[in-house]
Amino acid sequence: MNFRSLTRGDAVVIGAAALLFIASFLSTSSGPYGSSNAWSFLGMAFGQYMVGIIGAALIVVHRALPQPRKVVGLELNQVGVAFTVAVAWQFFWQILDGAGAGPGLILGLIASLALAGGAVATPLVPALSADLMAAPTQQPMYGGQPQQGGYGYPGAQQGQPYPGQQQQSFGGQPVPGQQQATPQDQAPQAQAQAPAPAQAQGEFAPFWFAVPVQRHLYAEDGNPTPIAELAPGTWYLAVEQRGPGLVAQTQDGRRGVLQDTTGIQRG
Repeated sequence: MNFRSLTRGDAVVIGAAALLFIASFLSTSSGPYGSSNAWSFLGMAFGQYMVGIIGAALIVVHRALPQPRKVVGLELNQVGVAFTVAVAWQFFWQILDGAGAGPGLILGLIASLALAGGAVATPLVPALSADLMAAPTQQPMYGGQPQQGGYGYPGAQQGQPYPGQQQQSFGGQPVPGQQQATPQDQAPQAQAQAPAPAQAQGEFAPFWFAVPVQRHLYAEDGNPTPIAELAPGTWYLAVEQRGPGLVAQTQDGRRGVLQDTTGIQRG
């Protein structure tokens, strides 16, 4: 399970679920005949408080799983959202119908409203759908060696030529620190630099790219909920062409579709 994929909205859901669990131990009524909490009536504890907590758990587990899971044709987060909304509705009518609601019911209503609100609003509000823990910035590796250079050509260090670029000489003199290549050495180098004819015309070749502004990465199954956010200054690997978009892979191994490819910089 990848907990780096959790969003700020998921943090709201987790906090509201914890508050709902605490509310289950508080008094549900405040009358002259004493008070009791939800665990005095297991039907209320499991049929109301625990249903909300289970709904929150389904939402968080769905987000942390590498591949979405389904129950009776519905994704786990969809079932979890339905649970949270049902619990908030139940608390609302229970307080309206009953007299002398105790702190357990009042706090339960507040927690259930926050729980349902976080579950429903997370895919709709950009501030809530942002990653909770930003993935560490990693430079792409070529030939097993990490490259420096940040935003620009991957691995282009100051004073080093791009792959296939030769150092220039001035006045017929070689650049200091560079050995003069003999004609015998240049022949195999030219053969090594020649393009391989094995790659067919139109075949996709993976490449590194960077985005000019923050953009969302969506699930490959067409789910409109973003699974990651691509940030400028970080290199990502494009592994497949998907219509006008690209299937990209983040540093933590998540794959998704980048639908807006305008202005991206290839490495």
